[in-house]
Amino acid sequence: MPNPSPLRATALTAAVLVLLSALAGCGDGDSEDKDSNGDLSAQKLSWKDCPEPSDAEGGGDAPSPLPDGGTWKCATLKAPLDWNEPEGDTIGLALIRAEASGAEDRRIGSLLFNFGGPGGSGVTTLPAFGQDYEQLRTRYDLVSFDPRGVGRSAGVTCEDDEQLDAYFQQDATPDDAAEQRTLLAGLKEFNEACEKNSGKVLPHVRTTDAARDMDLMRQVLGDDELHYFGISYGTELGGVYAHLFPGKVGRAVFDAVVDPTQDSAQGSLGQAEGFQLALDNFAEDCASKPDECPLGDGAQDVKDRIAELLEELDRKPIPGVFPRELTQTAATGGIAQALYSKEFWEYLTEGLQQAYDGDGKILMLLSDSMNGRDQNGRYSNISAANVSVNCADDKARPTVDDVRAKLPEFREASPVFGDYLAWGMVGCTDWAVAGAADRPDVSAPGSAPILVVGNTGDPATPYAGARKMADALGKGVGVELTYKGQGHGAYDSGNKCVRDAVNGYLLDGRAPSSGKVCA
Repeated sequence: MPNPSPLRATALTAAVLVLLSALAGCGDGDSEDKDSNGDLSAQKLSWKDCPEPSDAEGGGDAPSPLPDGGTWKCATLKAPLDWNEPEGDTIGLALIRAEASGAEDRRIGSLLFNFGGPGGSGVTTLPAFGQDYEQLRTRYDLVSFDPRGVGRSAGVTCEDDEQLDAYFQQDATPDDAAEQRTLLAGLKEFNEACEKNSGKVLPHVRTTDAARDMDLMRQVLGDDELHYFGISYGTELGGVYAHLFPGKVGRAVFDAVVDPTQDSAQGSLGQAEGFQLALDNFAEDCASKPDECPLGDGAQDVKDRIAELLEELDRKPIPGVFPRELTQTAATGGIAQALYSKEFWEYLTEGLQQAYDGDGKILMLLSDSMNGRDQNGRYSNISAANVSVNCADDKARPTVDDVRAKLPEFREASPVFGDYLAWGMVGCTDWAVAGAADRPDVSAPGSAPILVVGNTGDPATPYAGARKMADALGKGVGVELTYKGQGHGAYDSGNKCVRDAVNGYLLDGRAPSSGKVCA
């Protein structure tokens, strides 16, 4: 896909459930004009049964009942559009909650989740994977939200579905001047559409804004401290919150950790290395069981055939999901999506087998999932929100010359993903809003301990980021836990050691020794 930013640092979302099905066969968030907001921390939320997710949230059915027969409830929180003008216009932030299942005298408070992106809808993702957090619900209300610019929370709108289909069919890795002009023109058209349709919101979707929203949520939910579970980009958001409000941090866990010491170019290069490592691990696994994964004679042959396929698709796409074709860009995105979870490796195997036979449907479906497209051709706003937050956060505006200078380094890091991620750096060119900083500030002296969980096989947030985050949070704050596994994140892998360590901290306040390793 024309990749306006590095591959999203997001947990697997509710859209993945729709994808698996395909492969196998809370309120209005618009901005409001108000003369005076009063004390927004004193507002009372009106919790009601949740509606079906909006198209911007990814669509689908309303949340299923909870295991104990209860229901998920949704509400809308009023927050300032501009935190520098708290008495000005407001926006509505969509929230979802499942009340604690245990005894009231054992309840700790609310546990707020952010699943990453930026751009992922917490209102759809939390109930989709709520079963994984049932043990935590014994002592917490489970709460998540659509961050500002996402889903129902003043969701950013850029291009319509038909335009997005064309946008994602473009060649994101130009080989000549003509392809380069086409890519840049497509990015410019997309960015201008964002400004035209959502210009009022774009200056106010920075991570610092979302962190201030979370502190407002803490107050309105009635908690003295913010208990938090951040995944992927959610770890960056959590780190920024800890920096801004160190004295309000309660029990917090960061899983699949963003490296806060890297600028955007370093982050893209790190992802190239991370996705290449994940592809190497997939190829090794495939080669170890040729009857189940007949993709090549040895791991190197598996990777060589993938590279050859991508080169062939650059010259001549194959049928994908009618009427769209599987291009080199779409195939690269589909392969990347499958590397987010080891559970997806079987679909990657099947998708590659089909593509070698001229059928690109499975890789196209994987790519669609990455881009937030459902089977009916409707897009969520995850791509629009992702670009908007990243471009508002990141000060850097790399040029074509910058990309060309860095291409050799990216290609060395990853023969498969290098070009794709390098060219993604030009996505914020011509963006309407200046970026805030080169790197997020997550230093949090005085904060309560934060459990930082890194996965050695993580493609999207490489393992080294966990140590960097723990160090950046400050002495006595970051507590590092290592999981020797595959895929994006650790807790949702189901690994008992990881689950016990995280649950022990969140439920009982017992942080493991920093440096603990789970295999």
